[in-house]
Amino acid sequence: MRVTSRHHTALLSTALATGLLLTGCGSGGSGGGGDAKYTIGFVNGSNTEFHTCLQKSIEQKAKDLGVELYTANSTQDAGKELSNIEDMISRGVDAVIVQTVNVDALEADIAKAKGANVPIFLTSVLPTDMKDVLGASVVPLAEVGKLDAGLVAKDAVGKQVEVGVIAGAPGAASDVLVGGFTDSLPDTAKVVANQPGMFSPAKAQEVAENMIQAHPGLDYVFVANEEMAFGALNAFKAAKAGVRIVTNNGTEHGVEAVKDGTFLGTVSNPAQVTGANALESTVKLLGGDTSTEKITRTPLTLVTKENAASAPAYCTE
Repeated sequence: MRVTSRHHTALLSTALATGLLLTGCGSGGSGGGGDAKYTIGFVNGSNTEFHTCLQKSIEQKAKDLGVELYTANSTQDAGKELSNIEDMISRGVDAVIVQTVNVDALEADIAKAKGANVPIFLTSVLPTDMKDVLGASVVPLAEVGKLDAGLVAKDAVGKQVEVGVIAGAPGAASDVLVGGFTDSLPDTAKVVANQPGMFSPAKAQEVAENMIQAHPGLDYVFVANEEMAFGALNAFKAAKAGVRIVTNNGTEHGVEAVKDGTFLGTVSNPAQVTGANALESTVKLLGGDTSTEKITRTPLTLVTKENAASAPAYCTE
């Protein structure tokens, strides 16, 4: 179904409630989009603030470039992701941008698209072999984890500390992010717990409750995104535990929490940049622009209390 921008907000709210979004938006506001140079599909992976902002920026860039865009949401279901890609292929898209739910799902996704001669462009993660992928716009997730680990090391000033990890969903970007963090911690920091929060604030709060009960001496927790970090914070406050939180995203609420000392720090990697780069690079690579890099990386900023006032904006208004 194609929709105009006037009706898109209402449809988005309804679709998110049912767990699946499948729409199209044209460049001229009429929804017809018949004069669009390219038709591109975007298969999103979930409904976190990152995913919502990523889609918003892709939609805005599609309007700017006169691209006909279809969107779908896989809601962390690898089977639905493949089905969504199959649907995009049936719609005759020129390419599919995929925010995958699971790196294991990518092999089938890429094979399906290759068989239909429809190139795939990726966000967030990179497969080992990029030969069958049009390109990628990614956050250097291992570096995000490394920056947060460095902040823990700096704050701990050489003391022996206990560290917990609240990951996202296993099997995708979260694994790279967490690996970057744990691999970069100093020898004086011991990881005593590592559990997935499934990108759910409620689940992250439950994990944090269990974590602080099992490890009352916990000093720091790395949380894979700020939405979960706020859930974990509720548990630590209730337990009156002085656990210091480092996290990831750089949203307005996350940066404010760094400003007031609620979080020790966060790593800003604006989703609006990742999304805009994805759509623009897809169009240029489809057009044979040899000056366009196959892989673009979103700039990172370690946000602490000292520089929070100048943190970059996270999402398109």
